[in-house]
Amino acid sequence: MEIKFIVIDDEPPALQVIKTYAQKFPWLKLLHTFEDAISASEYLRQVPVDLIFLDIHMPDVNGLDLARGLTSSPMIIFTTAYRQYAYEGFELDAIDYLLKPIPFQRFEKAVQKAQTYLLQQQQPPATESLLVHSSYHTVKILLHEIVYIESIEDYIRIHLTQRAPVLTLMTLKKMMEKLPAGRFRRIHRSYIVAVDKVRAVINRKVKLSSAAELPVSDSYSDFIRDWKQQ
Repeated sequence: MEIKFIVIDDEPPALQVIKTYAQKFPWLKLLHTFEDAISASEYLRQVPVDLIFLDIHMPDVNGLDLARGLTSSPMIIFTTAYRQYAYEGFELDAIDYLLKPIPFQRFEKAVQKAQTYLLQQQQPPATESLLVHSSYHTVKILLHEIVYIESIEDYIRIHLTQRAPVLTLMTLKKMMEKLPAGRFRRIHRSYIVAVDKVRAVINRKVKLSSAAELPVSDSYSDFIRDWKQQ
């Protein structure tokens, strides 16, 4: 599987590092490099890409602003010398966030994440499993194992029926996009539940097969009505 990518960075040495690293992976195809965000934005309006290595601190347009303004949805790996941008980067559902100078080992992990994510996106809609990254491993989660999913700052914790919870760097919004509609529902800004694991609704809480009790917020109160009508 080929991943077509571009690099946007106003520092030529940083561009060269990524080009050199990428040459070690035959499935990475470099389409173009840019030293300014404006030229890159014009290019992206015309050429589809799978992945962008995007510097955050640039003189013309901030990399975070460029990412927010994209009309397409390529994978993004942010690169920067400034650690304080990490939270905003992950809020934009970045695949990874690399601090300069970038060690090869971290680059390798980042592109492997991108490869896994793209493979997962290309799976048939009826797939009964999904892949997530946890503690530098790729973990397969069977959908029927999932009881509920909770948000913990920049991470989500997937609670399962027969094994320990799995922690992965992702937003609940992104996870909902991966799950089959109808089988999983958002009930709170911090929780997704497997509908078939809901055993009872008590006031504004759901009781699950694992005995966990979770609140239902006002924004998702229609879940209670829908569940009672099943």
